[in-house]
Amino acid sequence: MKFSSVFLVVLFVLNSVAFAQVPKTRLSEMSAEQAGFNADSLKKLEHYLESSGSSALLLVYDGQVFFDWGKTDRKHVIHSIRKALLSSLYGIFVEKGVIDTSATLADLGIDDIEPSLTPMEKQATVADLLKSRSGVYHNAAAVSRGMLAGKPERGSFKPNEHFYYNNWDFNTLGYILEMKTGESIFDLFYEEIALPLGMLHYQGKFAELDGEDEKAKLPDTDGVYQYEKSKSKYPAYHFRMSAHDLAKYGVLYMNEGRWNGKQIVPESWVEASTTSYSLTNRYVNIGYGMLWSVLIPNEQRKTKSFYHTGAGAHMLGVYPGSKLVMVHRVDTEGENEFKQERLYEIISLIFASQN
Repeated sequence: MKFSSVFLVVLFVLNSVAFAQVPKTRLSEMSAEQAGFNADSLKKLEHYLESSGSSALLLVYDGQVFFDWGKTDRKHVIHSIRKALLSSLYGIFVEKGVIDTSATLADLGIDDIEPSLTPMEKQATVADLLKSRSGVYHNAAAVSRGMLAGKPERGSFKPNEHFYYNNWDFNTLGYILEMKTGESIFDLFYEEIALPLGMLHYQGKFAELDGEDEKAKLPDTDGVYQYEKSKSKYPAYHFRMSAHDLAKYGVLYMNEGRWNGKQIVPESWVEASTTSYSLTNRYVNIGYGMLWSVLIPNEQRKTKSFYHTGAGAHMLGVYPGSKLVMVHRVDTEGENEFKQERLYEIISLIFASQN
């Protein structure tokens, strides 16, 4: 056996041993009273959840669970929360010098199917895509009707001139990360995030889906690449995660990227990515950072919070001022009767339960 082959075998064994030694741990628990919440009020929340169409709700105070309702260990598609997961991977590889956020699409050799990108569109930087301000309005995979309704015409805006919640930006960011690292998004998330956090359910297994085949079924994996090749060469990347694992991710961000004393995501990136660069709702002071929505401080709230929703039903919310992480899930893979306004009521009931 050649030296290179021996080295690869030894490296594989060492990596396997290292992965096996990472403990899969469940978040510890505390009482509602210890978390500063009223147990009777949380009972009202529980009754509401039972008739809402929700699948799970997990509330965590200062890293400990004080409310665990529903199927919190069941994996569901997280829809657009995938973008917040991608943000952490960018932070890690930007710090490592693998990715330069000032690089343009032209620098990276990024183009798409006809009608291909214009010279102006190719001047968009990685940072512009992270902020959803690329000015590239090419067709993309996994675009909702709501996205299409607000989509500008090609060439309407220059890069960094206008915010548009843009799946082309998000999908292309996934491709750029994989191109620069040589690994899949799902493997990277497993290695860089899931393993260090001791996630219980996420294993990084992934498959592909033809999003243009109406009969195609979502694979029962942790990740799915959804291709719609008549629209774009770049697939959407979907994650399936449990509420518990998603809550761990929220606690990581609550702790400014640290887990058990180790810096997993650079603290500077956590701050930069959860800073608003576009005001998306001036009435309630909501903005968009780098793959995170941001609740901007105002007269009603003294501190910044940040969150991401998925399909109007799923939500990961991080409220540093309250030391609170909330994860709400719905079984959107099957039949459900959950309506988006119920999520707002659930949030109201949570904060009304604080002592």
